[in-house]
Amino acid sequence: MEGAGGPGFPLPLLLVLALLLPWGSAGGTCPPHCVCASNILSCSQAALSSVPSHLPRFTAVLDLSHNNVSRLRADWTPRRLAHLHALLLSHNGLSFISTEAFTHVPHLRHLDLSSNRLRVLEENLFSDLTELEVLLLYNNEISTLDRTAFENLARLRKLYLGRNRITRFPLELLRDGSRLPQLALLDLSANRLRSVPVGELQALPAWLRDRLYLHGNPLACDCLLFQLVARGHHRRLSAVMDFQEELRCSLPATPAPIEISILDLAGRQPLNCSEAQEAVLEAHLGDTIALSCDTRLQGVRSRHWVTPGGERVLEEGGNGSAALLANGSLQLRALRPEDAGTYACWVAGPLLNETVYVELLVHNFTLHGPHDTLNTAYTTLVGCILSVVLVLIYLYLTPCHCCCCRGTEKSPAPRDDSINSSVLSATPNHAAGIPGEPCRSRSASATGPGQNGRFKSGGTPQPPPRHPKAQRKVSDPDSVSSVFSDTPIVV
Repeated sequence: MEGAGGPGFPLPLLLVLALLLPWGSAGGTCPPHCVCASNILSCSQAALSSVPSHLPRFTAVLDLSHNNVSRLRADWTPRRLAHLHALLLSHNGLSFISTEAFTHVPHLRHLDLSSNRLRVLEENLFSDLTELEVLLLYNNEISTLDRTAFENLARLRKLYLGRNRITRFPLELLRDGSRLPQLALLDLSANRLRSVPVGELQALPAWLRDRLYLHGNPLACDCLLFQLVARGHHRRLSAVMDFQEELRCSLPATPAPIEISILDLAGRQPLNCSEAQEAVLEAHLGDTIALSCDTRLQGVRSRHWVTPGGERVLEEGGNGSAALLANGSLQLRALRPEDAGTYACWVAGPLLNETVYVELLVHNFTLHGPHDTLNTAYTTLVGCILSVVLVLIYLYLTPCHCCCCRGTEKSPAPRDDSINSSVLSATPNHAAGIPGEPCRSRSASATGPGQNGRFKSGGTPQPPPRHPKAQRKVSDPDSVSSVFSDTPIVV
């Protein structure tokens, strides 16, 4: 007996086929060389040189991989495909994409352009794809990225640019998080990068650094690069742990550079990089700072901090010097010496938990106030130097006080008085000039400087003045005596 659905086909089976194969007069026919199932259209490995025309409007997934579609023009689909969310164009030898190629597919969420021959990403190339989440561009020949190529991609989460010819790190994709705010994975592996902006990469949140792939690039070795990779290894970031053998750099050497693992730079000559310290923050007394909870997890459900003293900080605002901010950071106000120590941030994620540790160092002086911690040895040294300078000035730069000699001045005191014959005196040891005779300068009357700034006049010693006491002997004019000599003065 034949069923109501026709010979050999029961009615329920026909209904199922009608739901799975909506390719009738209302929706269009399946293009030649393609396999169609529901809203999926697979034309892979069909030796196509262009996109099939008259694609059904309800197409959600279009697979054109492994064909010969070398150019994607603006009119590759004349009608709007409002339901299309996945377009696969890998392995096509694709070398040109029109800037208007995605005008009719505004709801695309997955775009695969990998393993083609693209060289340049033109201005505003993907700006019409405001809902795009995954973009695959790996294994091309891309060397130039226009700064506006990824404009308006506010929902992009994964960007694969590995195995290209990129020589400059596209920092504009990450800076401030304004251009690609949802980006959680950036693959730049196996390119031609020789350096990366380590300082700005280190400032990125850990959830992004966890999926920032830089392995396989000819990076030049330096200690900043080592610190970046070592901190990622300490935090067990996936981009480091999964590819640590391929994270290598080149040391300059003759006759050829030496390629080594970046993690092997610790203590190795000639760089001799020091071990990396994770999350160490320095501050001063009285400062107000915020400790960042740099977690790898996204979609955090809850978090709290534990101070070095074991106190739990749970609520925003809080009392006292510690407060939990809305972004998960811990704010410390009016720092004290006892605030130093290791703080722990406990994070509960959707699938697993994580603990982040931050070490705080508090210097025992204020940043802008006067420092009373001057080194005693330094001040002593400065004092000694000043003393020596003053002594030298006193000994050698004493000005001449006898600019003119008066006839009425008193006769000099007896020369045998011990109080007037100090070896450290800067007064000349010759007798005073003849009263009424003009005073000659020392340089004019002296034949040469004597020890301790004294000058010897003439070659013959002056005769000693007559005095009832014993006359003082005059020393040999050719003898030289040091002002610091221990030889007694003969009288």
